[in-house]
Amino acid sequence: MKMTREEAIKTLMLPAFAAAFAATTAVADAKSSKAALKYQDHPKGSQKCEGCKFYVPGKTTLARGSCKIVSGSISPNGWCVAYAKK
Repeated sequence: MKMTREEAIKTLMLPAFAAAFAATTAVADAKSSKAALKYQDHPKGSQKCEGCKFYVPGKTTLARGSCKIVSGSISPNGWCVAYAKK
């Protein structure tokens, strides 16, 4: 059975695209540990998690939230070396 050029390209390229997409998703889902980013539950001067672009607030302003790059529960008054002002 002969394959058309289009069928051959799909057969060869689709698995490569799928693998690349899976690898990208895994990297995006990976978070660093608190220790690796020197997370602390208190601010560093005026810098604190609630003012960081990576912080995801909790249900209330005082509740602990999460972070897009640090794993675990995050205090709105915390800080880490990845701090980036909103």
